[in-house]
Amino acid sequence: MVGATKTDHAEQDPQRLDTQSMVGLLTRANATDAARLLAAMPPARAARILSKLPEEVRRPIMAAAPEGTDWADAQRYPEGSVGRLLEDPPAVFPQGTRVGSAIDLLREVVKTRMVTYLFVVDAQDRLQGVVAFRELLYADRQQTLDEVMLRNPFSLSPSATLLDAMREVVQRHYPVYPVCESNGRLVGQVRGQALFEQQAFEISAQAGAMVGVEKEERLATPWTRSFRFRHPWLLLNLGTVFVAAGVVGFFQDTINEIVVLAMFLPVLAGQSGNLGAQSLAVVVRSMTLGELRGVPLGRLIGKEAWLGFLNGLGTGVLAAAAMAFIARDRADMPVLALTVLVAMTASCALAGVAGASVPLALKRIGADPATASAIILSTLTDVCSMGFFLGLATLLLAWMG
Repeated sequence: MVGATKTDHAEQDPQRLDTQSMVGLLTRANATDAARLLAAMPPARAARILSKLPEEVRRPIMAAAPEGTDWADAQRYPEGSVGRLLEDPPAVFPQGTRVGSAIDLLREVVKTRMVTYLFVVDAQDRLQGVVAFRELLYADRQQTLDEVMLRNPFSLSPSATLLDAMREVVQRHYPVYPVCESNGRLVGQVRGQALFEQQAFEISAQAGAMVGVEKEERLATPWTRSFRFRHPWLLLNLGTVFVAAGVVGFFQDTINEIVVLAMFLPVLAGQSGNLGAQSLAVVVRSMTLGELRGVPLGRLIGKEAWLGFLNGLGTGVLAAAAMAFIARDRADMPVLALTVLVAMTASCALAGVAGASVPLALKRIGADPATASAIILSTLTDVCSMGFFLGLATLLLAWMG
């Protein structure tokens, strides 16, 4: 049995705990209490938490759940699929059922369940049609549901990913969707609200994932777990920062000779980093919406490189003017200004390529395209911009000398 404080807190607001914290709480709870806590959650989240539990813990919890519990039945489908959002449809009728009989049966059902559609199935439970609940008001009691139903209705597959399902329903906006196996057998229903809520959760997690924040972390996540979520990525970031610092150290003699160069290092790094982040955001969003299908990768990367070049050229002219003003008393002022212009333009073009390539590369190796991509991108842009700027300045100084 869980301690009273923790159990009470979870019962009051189980949504506030992240998945791993809930796993720990349910592991310490008895099966009955655990089933009750899961029942207070949306089926999708309950199913996700249940899938994380060890088998020896999950089995008694599922046994303690009431028969037909949605989150228990959904465990047979892959995580991240429509099947994990399944609900038991409240109004399923065989072919040939009369409207009057259906209305009489629904009088009790609507007292406990919200009925949006009636699903009509054949003897093998294959979906034949859908009747909107409101249509019963206008139908004759002696008619059969077959006469008023919409035939060959749209349905979702339980094994479809949430992303694929969202693409299918984005233009439909039905409140409820039937879910059928490949042979047409009705296995449940999923609410449009549940689909959009789950997708909103995934999208909201992307911003944190890009900088190494675990997508399951919430405000109520214990600080010890938050520390374990974040610290490894910060250590990775520390290592990448040392790489960028090593590039600067390699050109230390050039910086010592022309101190004004140090002023423009953060300018180039910041500008190219921001531009790369823009490209990254566009590509990750396009991947989420499925817009990259059929788009040649060369065309995508080429577009981002061209945009980077144009933006770098525009900002490079301003940065070169600033260098010309600051170094106006130096004889090598034109060379320094030209160095800033060329370095800014080239760095931004490379940043555009990096911003588009990082999520694509992560996806190619089977990783989450959003996971810590900002950390990888910042390293690439810092190293490229600083290295190119200082390297070009060193070559020009050697040529002039």
